[in-house]
Amino acid sequence: MRKKGIKIIIALILFIVAILANFNNELINDGIFIIAYLIVGLEILRKAVRNITRGKVFDENFLMTVATIGAFGIGEFPEAVAVMLFYQVGELFQSYAVDKSRKSISSLMDIRPDFANVERDGKIQKVDPDEVKIGETIIVKPGEKVPLDGLVLEGKSSLDTKALTGESLPRDVKEGEDVLSGCINLNGVIKIKVTKEYGESTVSKILDLVENASSKKSKSENFITKFAQYYTPAVVIIAVLLAIIPPLVVEGATFSDWLYRALSFLVVSCPCALVISIPLSFFGGIGGASKMGILIKGSNYLEAIANTEIVVFDKTGTLTEGVFEVQKVKAIDITKEELLKITAYAENYSNHPISQSVKRAYNKEIDEKQIIKTEELSGRGVIAKIGEQEVLVGNEELMNEKQISFTKCEDIGTILYVAIDQKYVGYILIADKIKADSKKAIKDLKKNNIKETVMLTGDRKNVGEHVAKELGLDKVYTELLPDGKVEKVESLLKEKSEKGKLAFVGDGINDAPVLALADIGIAMGGLGSDAAIEAADVVIMTDEPSKIVNAMHLSKKTMRIVRENIVFAIFVKVLVLILSAIGLSTMWEAVFADVGVSIIAIINALRVLRVKNM
Repeated sequence: MRKKGIKIIIALILFIVAILANFNNELINDGIFIIAYLIVGLEILRKAVRNITRGKVFDENFLMTVATIGAFGIGEFPEAVAVMLFYQVGELFQSYAVDKSRKSISSLMDIRPDFANVERDGKIQKVDPDEVKIGETIIVKPGEKVPLDGLVLEGKSSLDTKALTGESLPRDVKEGEDVLSGCINLNGVIKIKVTKEYGESTVSKILDLVENASSKKSKSENFITKFAQYYTPAVVIIAVLLAIIPPLVVEGATFSDWLYRALSFLVVSCPCALVISIPLSFFGGIGGASKMGILIKGSNYLEAIANTEIVVFDKTGTLTEGVFEVQKVKAIDITKEELLKITAYAENYSNHPISQSVKRAYNKEIDEKQIIKTEELSGRGVIAKIGEQEVLVGNEELMNEKQISFTKCEDIGTILYVAIDQKYVGYILIADKIKADSKKAIKDLKKNNIKETVMLTGDRKNVGEHVAKELGLDKVYTELLPDGKVEKVESLLKEKSEKGKLAFVGDGINDAPVLALADIGIAMGGLGSDAAIEAADVVIMTDEPSKIVNAMHLSKKTMRIVRENIVFAIFVKVLVLILSAIGLSTMWEAVFADVGVSIIAIINALRVLRVKNM
């Protein structure tokens, strides 16, 4: 991109110098034009020759080569350079770096384990994960990544599974339960029996998906290339016939006169208005989108958004806030303030996300002198001595273990049951909060004829179904790992029409493979992970799902302007070609008409920047 931009600037400077200086020595003047042409056009000449040798004759490179060499042949040096300059500027826009970020995704995904602590001959050895065999025992200490899939033999702990599931809430594991590679061990030491080699492990498969999913990406065909398949051979054949036949059959016709007309015909045939206005329309759309806080990484994605039929959402951080907060406090025989206070004191020394949520809700200074003793019970809760009171805060398992009679809460979320001196005093509900505009986003998508809205989540079934019902989604799939999400998206891709597109909206590291696979990957950029933002084709910087609808409106407006410019440019082009062929238009009149079309098309394209009413 940088090299091409520098070439265009140098050629443009030489072009302006040659026109304004107008050297008395014609050889110097023409020499400057030729140098400018070679700087900006040599690449196109090479492509044209290479494609001809491969049997691909009639493409835009061939058209630009023949037309500009034709212009040189009839002495129109400025026209030849100008045409190539316009074309290369259009190519610069079209080759906007869209996919280069994909290669760096895997380096951003901080889930690849560096080592495994394997137990061999009674000793702990630190080895590469791919050296560990099935059936061997590994030790995972607090703060370390789980290097391989396996079964817990000893110990209890909480695992940070965010890289795999996208869920903020840690998962508690104990003896006899499965663990997946890529998770981070938060507290206790656990001993794991390896059940899969590294190459077959969850973390290895995820990294492989990220690196290879983009190869399945559907590509938007370039209009000019399709147009050139028919337009270029037709123009070249007509130009050849125009140069040869009239001198043979028309009395008094000279070969030089009709050769001039044929070359003029070729010069006029250059689709300058299309080359300039089409990329400008798309990039005007991209600029308009950025004003709304939507970053679109290329014109092909802007075009694709207009054809979206299915929208698939991640849950946490996309449709919900992704932050667990206290949603409800139910107190029995004490006040809500007292219940929240005693719970915050009991959870004071814990770094668990649930504990942090309670302390945020309490939002007052904690007098640690009153906390005599606390004991954290992995996977169940905490027991604390607050002043003269014994406080129990935890789940159903803890209440049943301590034989405390309590009323089960049926709300969806994480429930903290609280007992003081063996007496049940209420519960605190902690849950993720649905984003303010998520419901509006789903409603507006359906108004815009989206055939299906789907949610994929790594969360529990009851939580996922509750959110889906609240928002009015058509389908929901729960308890999915990244490979599960990929399978579902691959299945949904088969449901759309031939021209239809599937958009996936996500925000986490675990969403990167699906973002890369979908026709259009949309990431939440405000709080989303770097991996998701890099993998996505569209980034919503405001984290508002409703902006997807704005992007669709803008895409449709852009495509409408593009079609207007195409029809207008082709109509005027054909008209001028006919006038040139019958000798009613000189080259410079034709060029003037062509430039006029370009200016009108550009002005029309600039309308896409107006986004206030989107």
